[in-house]
Amino acid sequence: MGKSLSDMTLEELWQLFPIFLTPHQEVWKDWYQEEAATLQTMLPLSVQLHHIGSTAIPGIWAKPIIDILVEVEKEGDLERVRETLVGNGYLCMSQSPRRVSLNKGYTEEGFAPKVFHIHVRCQGDHDELYFRDYLTDHPEVAKEYETLKLGLWKQFEHDRDGYTKAKTDFVQRYTQKAKGFPAPCLDIWQECDKM
Repeated sequence: MGKSLSDMTLEELWQLFPIFLTPHQEVWKDWYQEEAATLQTMLPLSVQLHHIGSTAIPGIWAKPIIDILVEVEKEGDLERVRETLVGNGYLCMSQSPRRVSLNKGYTEEGFAPKVFHIHVRCQGDHDELYFRDYLTDHPEVAKEYETLKLGLWKQFEHDRDGYTKAKTDFVQRYTQKAKGFPAPCLDIWQECDKM
C-alpha cells in the first residue's frame, strides 16, 4: 500500500493530482446540484451555497472539479461546518480564522470520478460570484480566460500554486470591473500594492 495523502509532500500531491482541463460539460451543473443537496442535509439551514469556479461558467474549458462556496452567517460557524464536513469524509486542506478549504474526491490512487472543492467563508466574502457572473454575462471575456488557462496548463501541470498565481491579475481585473470599479483604478491600485 502506498502513502496516505496526509503523509505526501506537496510535490507528491501535485504529481498525483495534476492540473488538467476538459471542454465544458453540462453535467457539471448536475454534479453541483447533487453535492449541494448533500451539503444542505448536514449543514445549518442558514448557509448559502453557490457554484463557483470555471465549471460554473458556460462554454469554457475547466478542471473537472466542482467548486462550491459555502457562506456562513458568522465566524463561529466556520469551525462547526469544518468539523461536520471532516466528520463526513471531506479533507480539510487549509484553514485560517476566516476561511476553510476542504476537498472531496481525492484518493491515494488519484482523482475519484467526481471531485469537489468546498470553500467555507463568512457571508459577503464572495468575490468569486462577481467574477463568475461577469464572465457568464461577457462570453468574449470568458473565452479570453479560457485561452489564458489553456496557455498555462502544461507549464503549471504539477504546480497548482503557480497556475493560480499566473491567473490572478486577470481574475482580479475582471472581479473589480464586475464590482463597478473602472479599469484605470485597477492600474493605480496594483502600483500601490507594489510599494
